[in-house]
Amino acid sequence: MNAHEEAVIKAFVEPSRQERFLDAVAKPKKRRTFTDELNHLHSKFLVSAYIKPVRGAASLPDNVYQTLRSLGAPEKCWVIGGRFDGSEVELHKALHEAGDGCLLSCIPGKLAFVKTEDEEFFLQRK
Repeated sequence: MNAHEEAVIKAFVEPSRQERFLDAVAKPKKRRTFTDELNHLHSKFLVSAYIKPVRGAASLPDNVYQTLRSLGAPEKCWVIGGRFDGSEVELHKALHEAGDGCLLSCIPGKLAFVKTEDEEFFLQRK
């Protein structure tokens, strides 16, 4: 398990679901348990206090990139789910190519971006 993955789960996932998801991302055969949840988020397992919705023109990849960079995101991010699951990718490329059902961890446990089939939002903790 990557440090980004552990930090994201401990910072943004409801405590009752953390152990299950930590176990899932650590094992390749169970990893989809977590990544599939990112497609629709019907279970609402993320802590709502840290969710900042992104709508309209603000959700365009270049605008999301600028916002993340202004919040301190580095040039590379860790991708959970989507096309680049389990790898470090340039942030700009990930925003344009990762697809739905992915979480881009920019600052472990502090800043991430989530894109599902239904919505897009930042996860941010101070």
